[in-house]
Amino acid sequence: MVQDGSGGVILYEYPFNERVRTYLRLEQLFRRLGDLISRDSAVDHHFALVTIFEIMEVASRSDLKGEVMKDLDKQKQLLNSYRGNPNISEGVLDDIVAQLDACFEAVNTQSGRTAQALTENEWLMAIRSRISIPGGTCNFDLPAYHAWQQTSGPVRQSDLQKWASTLGPLADSVFILLKMLRDNGTPKKMMAEQGQLQQNLPQGRAFQLLRLRIDSQLGLIPEISANRLLVSLRFLQQAEDLTSPATQVTPDDVAFEMALCA
Repeated sequence: MVQDGSGGVILYEYPFNERVRTYLRLEQLFRRLGDLISRDSAVDHHFALVTIFEIMEVASRSDLKGEVMKDLDKQKQLLNSYRGNPNISEGVLDDIVAQLDACFEAVNTQSGRTAQALTENEWLMAIRSRISIPGGTCNFDLPAYHAWQQTSGPVRQSDLQKWASTLGPLADSVFILLKMLRDNGTPKKMMAEQGQLQQNLPQGRAFQLLRLRIDSQLGLIPEISANRLLVSLRFLQQAEDLTSPATQVTPDDVAFEMALCA
């Protein structure tokens, strides 16, 4: 879920496969990392390190690097097939293909798995081994980490940027692949009668991502279920005091926008 920022609209996204699910998780983590590094307090930089370790965990799949390169090459081939089309700007096409080529080359030239260079940093790995333990990074557990936290904000930012740079090729690739995927979807105005909707999906297209926008003032939580044949939606009412999960379907008709991205 992300805040759309336009008129109190909330955007929800639902991936149709595990690959896109992984890309969305990485995108969220990379954006969080950028926000945290830009600040200068020690506690923000602590959670920046937590985020780096989360990215390493998500990116640890042995096949992720190959999948990213395969998707980059697939998008490049698709764009090149548009050459000669009078409705397509060759200049814009060249720019996007160049970005895809740069991402492919950067990922390809990294040796081993993503973030392998970070796993070889013993200082970072000592922190990683303790950071998931409640209170495990106290000064008596990790005095060297405590000393680093007492350095100036710019010094910590420089270190974090150096470590994060090893993840840059993956971040750039995920961002461009998700942008191109999202650009393939056309938002359509929909109505869920009495808070529910089921829709058969057009056959012959492999949808990968559902995007749903709803007015935040409605106070409703979409419950989304989808596969290659069917999309099912229920809009649930959330208790104001947040004492229990949203389980009750609203009895009202609900207007929203939905885009299916292939």
